Amino acid sequence: MYYRDESAPVQSGERYDVKIEDIASKGDGIARVSGFVIFVPETSVGDEVTVEVTKVMDKFAFGEKSQ
Repeated sequence: MYYRDESAPVQSGERYDVKIEDIASKGDGIARVSGFVIFVPETSVGDEVTVEVTKVMDKFAFGEKSQ
């Protein structure tokens, strides 16, 4: 199921436990929260990481691995 609502299910500054499912064309890992894509640099497919969301757009978000 993919996310189709008007508002994103993630918020900037929040942390989420995710699994990297794929790699984007520019090399960032792709994770999903309720079907909503989060791009996470410096990750590989299969990584299970905690991500802090840094920017939320209409159809996707950017995040960084949280320490």
